Amino acid sequence: MVSTLRVALVAGEASGDILGAGLMQALKARHPGVEFLGVGGPRMEAEGLRSYFPMERLSVMGLVEVLGRLFELLWRRRRLIRTLLAERPDVFIGIDAPDFNLGLELKLRRAGIRTVHYVSPSVWAWRQKRVFKIRQACDLMLTLFPFEARFYQEHGVPVRFVGHPLANTIPLQVDRAAARRSLDLADEATVVALLPGSRGGEVSRLGPLFLDAAERLSLLRPGLRFVLPCASPARREQLEQLLIGRNLPLGLLDGRSHEALAACDAVLIASGTATLEALLHQRPMVVAYRVANLTYRILRRLIKTTLFSLPNLLAGRQLVPEFIQDAATPAALAEAMSTLLQDGQAQTESFAEIHRILRQDASVQAAEAVLALVGR
Repeated sequence: MVSTLRVALVAGEASGDILGAGLMQALKARHPGVEFLGVGGPRMEAEGLRSYFPMERLSVMGLVEVLGRLFELLWRRRRLIRTLLAERPDVFIGIDAPDFNLGLELKLRRAGIRTVHYVSPSVWAWRQKRVFKIRQACDLMLTLFPFEARFYQEHGVPVRFVGHPLANTIPLQVDRAAARRSLDLADEATVVALLPGSRGGEVSRLGPLFLDAAERLSLLRPGLRFVLPCASPARREQLEQLLIGRNLPLGLLDGRSHEALAACDAVLIASGTATLEALLHQRPMVVAYRVANLTYRILRRLIKTTLFSLPNLLAGRQLVPEFIQDAATPAALAEAMSTLLQDGQAQTESFAEIHRILRQDASVQAAEAVLALVGR
């Protein structure tokens, strides 16, 4: 008989729910007698998680929003610690959400429960002293990117690079012709995708900038077509307002960002996870980002890296042009995009190599690392 393995997991947002569900599937395939408890979303619950409360109670972003919910978050963490100490799982896996999960992991590990943290916080970029708390809190760190694993090795934290699930989801060669047919784009058209972010604040700051850059780019290269995926109905409405009075050959899409990336010749994109998706689709890109000026001045003093976008961090060099804050102007973005449309091959060749490195079947790698840790 296979002994029961009791695994506790806590995910705090939709991306963690996806990672957690994949990990749970892989654990069940390798250890049929497994029981899951903790906190997760609908995907993790569908895999058999007994969730103590809705994951949405942990889904909070921004300093002001966190402060407004701080009492509840601390109360829920205290309750979770008591519950998990009573349940005594064989292993606890905190999925991202480091501000919530690391404190939980520290308490559980001190009580003799093995702990894993899945998805590294950006400790290599800022607040680097957190690595000492991480070393105390978790028996094993699972990272999505190889440069993160090197950082933890240098600081004496047990770590395993497992790859990124998207690298297996997105094929090594995407079908551009099929994507263009699905979006009703001509094969011979030169298409630029605009991805100014998925949140309202991002679209407020970057939407006008990207549209201004697109207008300038249209003057530099007549005949361009633009596509802009909208993350939600609210974002579509926001962008429709920004398009009033503009004469751009641009189509708004409801979601369908992967199709837009597969179909386009190049992309102007906000710094963030979407840049990884563009890289895996092997599309040349120019990256831009803006935050509130006060936020930028504070972060600029804290951030230790000179590279900001994921493609550059993964390459370890300035592979893609990135324009941050005041450097992100319509003229600069349009000029960089024009140059990129002429020759983006150097980028895409490096993207293909990075894609192969990240294509590790992350859920399987993570499951094997967890099972090795608990000796199963």
